[in-house]
Amino acid sequence: VAENIAMLDHMTGGRANAGFARGYQRRWVDVMAQQTHGIHGALPHQHDAVDEANRAAFEECFRIVKQAWSEDLLSYEGRYWRIPPGPTPWDLESTRRYGAGVVDGIVRAVGVVPKPLQQPHPPLFQPFASSERSIRWCAEEGVTAILPPLHPSLEDRLVGLYAEVSGKPLGEGIGVLRDVIVAETDDEAMALWADSGLFCGREWFEPFGFSKGLADPATGEAPSLFDSGLALVGSVDTVTRQLERLRARLPVRWLFAWTYNGLIPHPQLMRSIELFATRVLPRAAGAG
Repeated sequence: VAENIAMLDHMTGGRANAGFARGYQRRWVDVMAQQTHGIHGALPHQHDAVDEANRAAFEECFRIVKQAWSEDLLSYEGRYWRIPPGPTPWDLESTRRYGAGVVDGIVRAVGVVPKPLQQPHPPLFQPFASSERSIRWCAEEGVTAILPPLHPSLEDRLVGLYAEVSGKPLGEGIGVLRDVIVAETDDEAMALWADSGLFCGREWFEPFGFSKGLADPATGEAPSLFDSGLALVGSVDTVTRQLERLRARLPVRWLFAWTYNGLIPHPQLMRSIELFATRVLPRAAGAG
């Protein structure tokens, strides 16, 4: 992973970003982590030994990648991974002449080349952070936390916590994920959203517990997604107003647009992206 991202950074002239998400679904994690003792998927908002092991393995992977970017030679021994994996014999003459990391014919350290073009590494992101523990970790590691749609009071608290822990201005190091669907009319946009964002939410994300973060801590009721800027759906005028309300409430630096390619017909999808880029964003930028 470290090597591939570093190569991408060079190929794009230093424009690569790196996102690290902690896996949760068992159908994904149980396949990828089948050789890792004690690791398998966990439901969102699950806080038990399974979740602790999942989180510990993720953070260990993250540390290895960062170390591989920043150090010429890497050796690591953790709970789940050991690099190099053990006493690996290596008696190649060219390594003795030109390489490093081999002592008495045994590999003791390995290196990743090239290093990223951006130093010490590309900008880092984590989708989708919604707990205080995740926000603290992101703030301590210099990772931009991407918040999924959450109740405004919870969003405000997490944004404030990141600023407190990181020492950065409010909104720095925070991004938000939003459904973004723009059409000629509100009715057309809502019809497209019903077959995409609303469908995905009800059939996929709610069963995994993602809607819990939308509930009002006091009443248990969820706010209007559109009045609160938790979804950007409508005509150019409507989405511009929604985006302006969002920016007024949350001074975040990053907006990640979920556009539902594959669920929205391609012509309408491309038109939505075009309207958002050429008409909504310039107006919102001019207002702010």
